[in-house]
Parts: sequence; structure tokens; C-alpha cells
Amino acid sequence: MRKVLRQTYSVCPICLQRIPAEHIAYGREVHLEKKCPQHGDFSSVIWRGFRDSELWRGDLPVIAAGENENCPHACGLCPEHKQGTCCVLLEVTKRCNLHCSFCFAEAGTGEDIPFETVRKRLFALAVPGKTLVQLSGGEPTVRDDLPQIINAAKEAGCQYVQLNTNGIRLADDAGFVQKLAEAGLSFVFLQFDGTNDGIYRKLRNQDLFGIKQKAIENCARYNLGVTLVPTIVPHINTQNIGDIIRFAVSRAPAVRGVHFQPVSYFGRIPTMPSDSQRFTLDELIEAIEEQAGNLVLRDSLQPSRCDHPMCGFHGDYIVMHDQTLHPLHKVTTGCCETTTADQNREFVARKWQRPKIEETSAETVSKLENPCTEDNIETLDGFLRRVRSHSFTLTAMAFQDAGNIDLERLRRCSLHVFDDGRFFPFCAYYLTKQG
Repeated sequence: MRKVLRQTYSVCPICLQRIPAEHIAYGREVHLEKKCPQHGDFSSVIWRGFRDSELWRGDLPVIAAGENENCPHACGLCPEHKQGTCCVLLEVTKRCNLHCSFCFAEAGTGEDIPFETVRKRLFALAVPGKTLVQLSGGEPTVRDDLPQIINAAKEAGCQYVQLNTNGIRLADDAGFVQKLAEAGLSFVFLQFDGTNDGIYRKLRNQDLFGIKQKAIENCARYNLGVTLVPTIVPHINTQNIGDIIRFAVSRAPAVRGVHFQPVSYFGRIPTMPSDSQRFTLDELIEAIEEQAGNLVLRDSLQPSRCDHPMCGFHGDYIVMHDQTLHPLHKVTTGCCETTTADQNREFVARKWQRPKIEETSAETVSKLENPCTEDNIETLDGFLRRVRSHSFTLTAMAFQDAGNIDLERLRRCSLHVFDDGRFFPFCAYYLTKQG
């Protein structure tokens, strides 16, 4: 039975013009349906029905008629945008040392952004003492002056500097990793699609699993926390999700968590997507709980309260001495309370950043270096020590493309790209035609 659940707005995937859209339920499965006057009807699955979509979303208002009529084409951010900036993505190069099948930035043989331009942009985007800037590209580590860029970010007042990387240079050049750490790098987002090279050959066109492991080792040597970032693609690595989590836990406390990104179809993609090529947020939650077994307790993953709930989730844990995950929160109701971008920034930074060795006692250093040492979390001191040294997160961001973009979700985005003196919601900035 076809049932209309919600009215919203989207874009035509061919011409990108803003058009009305609806959430339509067929049983428990939900589709985003829309019609372009010029190019016809379109439909994309957005929810498979493993969770109640309305309960997961919570009590968020729909877009009113006449609201945000220039969205997304006049973005930058408009006064009606509902969320502040948690993380600022800044591209520092168009070059890359891989040619991946999927790449939102279509990186490859382009050029570096001139250093002085990058520096000026850092000073323009920074709110001293607050900003979390993610250095991205392309592949930022192809730049020999990346430590100087990190220095400039700290000089501009960025509180946290995050590196988005494929890890190749981090694996090959430990001295470069040391320079990044000494310059003030806070933590690393490491592209990590699976635990076998067959996956990397399909997605990244070469064997990379050993390189990923070496990159983690080198980051651990210089006390840089690493969050693994898998792009999840149906028929390629959807059955490896549990193994990714187990691998990450086994590398704690160097690895601070896993940030899943179900594939989105913008930038460079092999083909236009059918519904069978999409992997929805609730499908990911179900796969985690099914494949990870007792490692991830059911209902320990909560809807995002900073971005739109349909955009992501987070789970907050402590890695115990026996490599089990002790959940710090559990879902009891649907999402109804929001957090600010500032609150979310401090939460993720506190979880992803490893404590500085020089600020800890000799006893704590020993515990940081030996993940098999048990802290008694039944005591306040033991709990605080363990949560500081062995925090672990499971998070996700379901980016939107021209086929499934929902402007209700877009207007709550807190991941913003900085370019040309303006901030853009990530999915608006990288939006590309599908036809």
C-alpha cells in the first residue's frame, strides 16, 4: 500500500532544479519521490524498514511552503539554515595519489591550492578557540608543506585540525607523520574500506590493507588518534562491516572509532544508481548489529542530534581489556532533543583525540600503551581513566546526492565546506547532475 508520510523538497537529478518531493511508504520501506516538469518522475529508496522511520526522525518540523525557496542554489549559509558549523572542510589540493572508483571531489591530476590562499582561508574561516577544520582534497599528504598548513591553522586559532587521508604517505613516511604531530595535528580520518585487499582493488584499484595497518602504526607512534572511515558499497563491502569494527577495536586505543559513510553518488562514480546500489542508514544499523554480534549491543546507536536524524547516528563506548565495547548510552525513545554544533564539536573532538602523553602520569602512560590492562570502571577514578584513554565511537554520515537529496535534511547540516569566503553544506557543495 502506498502511503504519503511527509512533504519536502528536493532537486531534479538531471537539471538540479528545486522541485517538491514526498516521502512515500510501501509497507515499511520509504522512498523519496519527485517529479520534474521537464524530465519526469524519479524515485529513490531512503529507508529499508529495519527501524521505524518516523520514530527515528522524531518530532522535527517539515519545510513550510515558501520557506527556503532559493535552497540549495543560493546556499552559503542562508539565514534559515537550522544548524551552526561543527566541522569546516577545507580543500588544500586537487591532486591525489589514487584514482578511486568513487570520489566525491573527483580528485586526480589537479593542482595544489597555493599556500598563501590556504592560509588566508584558514584565517577567514577560523573562530579562535572553537573551529574544527578538516584538511581535505584530493589527498592532502601529497603536499610537502602540509605541516606548515597545520601550523597556519593553529596560528589562525583553530582548536582542532583533522586530516582526511588515504594513509599512503602516513604508512611510507614516519618522519612526515612526526612533523604533522609536532605541527599540531589533532586526529586523523583514515579512508578504510575493509579488511581484505579484494575490497580495495574494487574501490581503490590497488591493494591497500597492509598500507592502512602501517599508517595506523605510525600514527600511534606519535600519539595521533585515528578514526577509520569506510565507504560502504553494496555487493562490495557490506558483508565486511562487522570485521571492520572488530579490527578497529583490536587496534584501540590508537584507533578511536569507525565513521561509516554509505556510498553516495556524486563526483566520480562508476554508474548511475538503482535502488539495489543504495545502502540506507537503517540498513547500516541492521548490518552492524547483525555482523558485530554481542560486540555492539542493540539500541546503543542513537540518531544524530546535531545534524538531521536521517543523516547519521552515533554510539559512544569504552573499549574494555578483553576487547569488548561497554556502551555509555542506550536509546530509549526516538530523537527529539537537538544539540548545538559547538556541543557536538567538543564531543567528537574529545573522543577522537588521544590524550597527550606529557599530560599523563607514568601509570596512565603504561595503560595507554597496553590495551590489555584492565581499569575497574566500577570506581569513579577507574572509569574516568578508562574513558579518557580508551574512548571509542561508532558514527555514520549518509551523504545525499541528486537522486535522494532532501532539503529538510540539508538545512540541518553542520559539516560545511569553506570556499570563496562562504560556508556551504557539504551535500550542496558537491551536488552533481546524474544524467
